[in-house]
Amino acid sequence: MPPRRPHRKTIKHYHRPGDLHELTFSCYKRLPLLTNDDRQRRLARCIDEAGVAEDIQLVAFVFMPEHLHLLVDPWQPQPDIGRYLARVKQPFSKQIKARLVATASPLLSKLTVRERPGKTCFRFWQEGPGYDRNLTQPATILAAIDYLHHNPVRRSLVGRAVEWKWSSARSYVRHPSGERDPDLPTIHTLRPGTLDDGQGN
Repeated sequence: MPPRRPHRKTIKHYHRPGDLHELTFSCYKRLPLLTNDDRQRRLARCIDEAGVAEDIQLVAFVFMPEHLHLLVDPWQPQPDIGRYLARVKQPFSKQIKARLVATASPLLSKLTVRERPGKTCFRFWQEGPGYDRNLTQPATILAAIDYLHHNPVRRSLVGRAVEWKWSSARSYVRHPSGERDPDLPTIHTLRPGTLDDGQGN
């Protein structure tokens, strides 16, 4: 009788028209791997490219040292959230592996996992699809944006949310110059009516 494979945690992504999705996923073993500006810039580009490919717009985000949160707005009636996440994670992981190989980084061996005898794989991200929460109510959406932006403050990484470079907090504050940080992924405004409470308010 062949050995049983270990149970792999799965998550069902579902969507109703108008839903926003709060997505959370972590680095392998919750290691603080997102503390390098080059990696974070590469991750931002992968998020942009995945959004264009899947017609999913990024509304808010925060990159923390060992995990990240994305608040996204799918524009297709039946979006494939799993495929969107794969388009973010897989190209990014390949880029990082190539960089670690090129620089002979000792981190490469730490992130190379033995799957079975004679087979190993590189793993930047924790296995599994992470967390997906559907948001529809204006109060819940605003609370989620506030929660994302204040992650670095709660961790005492900065004193104010706008001081953390790797989040969309500053996109929600008007700046006289109107300049966008090119290192960050593109942030889209909420669709008209998203924050309506159904009572004309």
